[in-house]
Amino acid sequence: MKKLSQLVDYDGIDVDILGVATDSRNVKSGYLFVATKGFHVDHYDYIDDAIKNGACAVVVDRESEFSVPTILVDDIDTVLVSICERFYDVSSHDFKFIGITGTDGKTTTSMITRNLLNYCIPTAYIGTNGLYCGNDIFPTSNTTPCVEELYYYFSIIKKYHCKVIVMEVSSEALLHHRVDSILFDVVAFTNITEDHLNIHKTVENYRSCKFRLASLCKEHGLVIVNGDDINCRLLDVNQKLCFGFSDDNDYVISDVKKCQNNVHFSIRCHDGKYSIQSPFQGIYNVYNVTLAWIIANSFLRCPELLIENTSKLPVVEGRREVFSTSQGFDILLDYAHTANGIFNLLQSLSDYSRVIVVTGAAGGREVEKRPKIGDILFQNSDYIVFTSDDPRYENPKDIFLQILGNHTEEKYSFIEDRERAIFYALDLAKPGDVVAVIGKGRDNYMAILDQRIPYSDYDVISKFLKKC
Repeated sequence: MKKLSQLVDYDGIDVDILGVATDSRNVKSGYLFVATKGFHVDHYDYIDDAIKNGACAVVVDRESEFSVPTILVDDIDTVLVSICERFYDVSSHDFKFIGITGTDGKTTTSMITRNLLNYCIPTAYIGTNGLYCGNDIFPTSNTTPCVEELYYYFSIIKKYHCKVIVMEVSSEALLHHRVDSILFDVVAFTNITEDHLNIHKTVENYRSCKFRLASLCKEHGLVIVNGDDINCRLLDVNQKLCFGFSDDNDYVISDVKKCQNNVHFSIRCHDGKYSIQSPFQGIYNVYNVTLAWIIANSFLRCPELLIENTSKLPVVEGRREVFSTSQGFDILLDYAHTANGIFNLLQSLSDYSRVIVVTGAAGGREVEKRPKIGDILFQNSDYIVFTSDDPRYENPKDIFLQILGNHTEEKYSFIEDRERAIFYALDLAKPGDVVAVIGKGRDNYMAILDQRIPYSDYDVISKFLKKC
């Protein structure tokens, strides 16, 4: 709790502030409401709602008077950061930051980076999978939370004495300027393929938005890009390191050898060649591990220790999690939902007798990419069970028909209820097969209309495994 006068320049009757919010729906009794202007929403329009929900003071950027103390400021976004720093007794300067962005691989790369560093330096992670500090996990609302949530999480991280924060940075967060108060020591780009065009409209806009992260890097910070990715190559900064299979990269991947439970490969750079053993299967994960390894090595400068620790990395929840069954087939749980992500995942499953996929497509997102995803599914799997995947305001059957496109092959079913769809696919599986449940990973909800209904693919899989 803080006094209003401790947070802003205010000489009226002081009040106790119990929380800070920019979304009126998150306001509780005793909160300070900061009426920022979002990309799509002007929160000033919701001040009355915030007061009804219990706001005891508001910060505005235009002349106005409300029934609670009203503080007028010039730069409301800068003031919001200052308020959060004072309320939570924390500053972004208390930590070193690693920001990782890209269309695919953000979560896996960020978690691997965090785990590699955490062996030697207390390191936190903020992203799709939540907030990780020490051995504890806290839920988060978005891949990259809003400013007031971020500073709340920073305050938790500070209590855990973490020195480094690895953050997934989404294009939406960059568009909405959620991380503008942070100077990153390292920024990294996994890849950039077509995605989120419902928001950005064009690939060029999407790419430019992603590239904003590089402008938030410290003057002598490190910028790392996937040199095999044509869009990442377009990033124009004074200094950047490139990684990939092409020989013109600064870090060159080679000698990839897939084994039963791991992948062996080499990384060649200016100071030598390193042999890596990774538990993460798939070429796309070779990229992810390499990027994480480069980032971690830039902090630790101890490649031999990193090589040892890479071989014992834990699984990343919801990302290519494999569960073996007593019936002799595997269940794979993955978040893949973009065309590129689904293609790379399915391409990595060639060792199985059959690939059975359970998937859908999120409602309210790019309709135009659905037939392309359908093509990838039909070309790279043996059977598909189409189902719901956060339909929101769309009819799941309409979404399915758009993914189906012009395909007439008789190797699919549509079962709207996702739990029933998963059990149906599992009943089809035989020894040597894999059932890939993709699209939601470890999400704990199903978005239907404007509600988030409790639901988890992981819980459904766990229920099946308990019956085996």
